[in-house]
Amino acid sequence: MRFFIQLSYNGTNYHGWQIQPNASSVQETLTKALSVVLNQKDISIMGAGRTDTGVHASQMFAHFDYENPIDSKTIVHKLNSFLPKDIAVSDIILVDENAHARFDAKQRTYEYKINLNKNVFLDELSWYYNKELNIDAMNDAAKLLIEFIDFQCFSKVHTDVNTFNCKISQAFWKKENDALIFTISADRFLRNMVRSIVGTLVYVGLGKISKADFKIIIESKDRKKAGFSVPAHGLYLTEIKYDYIKL
Repeated sequence: MRFFIQLSYNGTNYHGWQIQPNASSVQETLTKALSVVLNQKDISIMGAGRTDTGVHASQMFAHFDYENPIDSKTIVHKLNSFLPKDIAVSDIILVDENAHARFDAKQRTYEYKINLNKNVFLDELSWYYNKELNIDAMNDAAKLLIEFIDFQCFSKVHTDVNTFNCKISQAFWKKENDALIFTISADRFLRNMVRSIVGTLVYVGLGKISKADFKIIIESKDRKKAGFSVPAHGLYLTEIKYDYIKL
């Protein structure tokens, strides 16, 4: 039987989602906990995607196979008792045996949080940036993202992918109290894509580049022409949508 597991995590202490040698990852930590709770050593967990070092997730999905029925409420409770404080499981869902956490995801949404005033309680959970930014100009430029498909200019170089095409369905900034929050949704994302988009839009907000410049950068397909990559600790994976999971 195949199960989806829904979780969230603070990525501060992890080198991203994916298991890697000599580094702590969310996937490895969750796999060990699930193996203990289910008393099965060969448990394998496939995530809906990868998050980089220091990136957080308020909603993440992964799937695993297990031969016996699961009492979701009981296993969730046991997992949360066993897991460290920065990883929390919210649900375990029985799905079709061919369901796939990564390949069946229809849409993913990320948020990037910029804190405009120094706040010691938010230092690890948002990027403190105290320069004045023109949010209207940033939103105007962000609308261009929906008009394009190829985002090679925002991808980490030397990335092993077959295509740089992504279908972005929304991209906008909003101000909430002392924070600026950028929300972006797409069918898929490239490595470092959101952080480099945000860095380039910050240049727009500072008046260093125009909306026209932003368009030229996208059309160039050249990462060197885009802006800097903002720090990872302000980035959150916030939603993953599937046709067969309604939350």
